[in-house]
Amino acid sequence: MSFRLFDAPLREPSQFVGFAGNTIDRQSENRADDSVEKALADPSARLLPMHGGRLYLKLNDGTFDPWFNVAESGPLQPLLAQGVLLGFSESGPVLAVPVGIEPEQLPETIKAIDYRSVYMQGLIDEAAAGALAQGAALLAWHASHRFCSKCGHESEMRAGGYKRHCPACGTEHFPRTDPVAIMLTVTPEKCLLGRGRHFGPGMYSALAGFIEPGETIEAAVRRETLEEAGIRLGRVVYHASQPWPFPYSLMIGCFGEPLNDDIQADLNELEDCRWFYRDEVRLMLTREHAGGLVTPPKGAIAHHLIRAWVDSQ
Repeated sequence: MSFRLFDAPLREPSQFVGFAGNTIDRQSENRADDSVEKALADPSARLLPMHGGRLYLKLNDGTFDPWFNVAESGPLQPLLAQGVLLGFSESGPVLAVPVGIEPEQLPETIKAIDYRSVYMQGLIDEAAAGALAQGAALLAWHASHRFCSKCGHESEMRAGGYKRHCPACGTEHFPRTDPVAIMLTVTPEKCLLGRGRHFGPGMYSALAGFIEPGETIEAAVRRETLEEAGIRLGRVVYHASQPWPFPYSLMIGCFGEPLNDDIQADLNELEDCRWFYRDEVRLMLTREHAGGLVTPPKGAIAHHLIRAWVDSQ
């Protein structure tokens, strides 16, 4: 049996998906309770302002700049005490900060754009998109975990935003990441794609579902595929992962080998589910399908799963 590590590419597939370009040095072992205050006092500090699932960007000559210094952020009504220290770049500390100003109150030189559109339209570079995923996930976790789950008392942000402490019972709470299995069922000739009811026109994608407690990744892949499509899987292999800030998930991409062909789709979950042959999927990837069918955009891990299978022969 070969040892797969030494046969692996130097750059794993996860490095090529959207939101995976984060270059911040997180310094996770060096976050003191006053680290946000110290970072904000540094003249080189850069902020990512966020509010309501939107990133606030400066518009400069038709290009978008997500970075603000502390002074520039003033008109956005930043809630600096609720900011999170993401870590340090080569130029200094980096923070994600919620702001109080609403999008309709912004000047023409600043735009508030939802996270999904920012990444799908490629409005910021890969490093900034990676920082966006980190910051958006942390701010969303803090917003939904203000109160201690043990005693109900309001908790306090500590460690630069990387934990919450309950002053009443002393319990410490740490940011969560929800694991999601996303899987492409394949044979050498065809793959299984489904269409969710919320998808854009003509889009088909890989199936996906949350990994449940006490479940391995592979078991979740088999269970979700059976539940959503009625397809039983044999072998399952991991391909890549992707940070997904909606609100704080980790997409874990896998391939699965079908043991049967007859689809029994759960139409409560899916609008449609069917087999697609390689040549048809290739046209969907290039947006040349005669029926207008498409796959997810290039940044999505589903696109990378589909592309890897199409290009495998």
